[in-house]
Amino acid sequence: MSGGEVAGLVVAVFWAVLVTLLAVVLVRLAAALREATALVAAVAERTVPLLDEAAETLRAANEITANVQDAAANANALSSTMAATLGGPLVKLSAFSYGVRSAVAKQRSGGQPERHIPHQTERELIARMVKAEVRAATLRRGVFARLLKKG
Repeated sequence: MSGGEVAGLVVAVFWAVLVTLLAVVLVRLAAALREATALVAAVAERTVPLLDEAAETLRAANEITANVQDAAANANALSSTMAATLGGPLVKLSAFSYGVRSAVAKQRSGGQPERHIPHQTERELIARMVKAEVRAATLRRGVFARLLKKG
């Protein structure tokens, strides 16, 4: 064999190996594409019913929202009507009752403004009690700190 024949044989073997490797790669690629196609088909099968259910749920939510908006509008109209009808007289009645309570409290205290405590709301009473508790706790902590410093 001459040098040219050996070179031709080497090139032929190289091409045969290359074609074999490419064939293996193409066979694996075809299998992967078949699996991907099957996966996409399965996902599409399951997605369509899910989308239908989601659309149905959204329609139901829209109906509920419309009902809530109607109820809110009705409540707002009722509130406006009640405020217009009873608001003025109730404000006058509450102002009058406050004046009476204040006058009775002032009379009971003997007319002394120092002893007269106007009507306090529950919130104000709670705030006063909390402040007293904080003051007491702070004083106790101060006493303990002094005792620790002496010891």
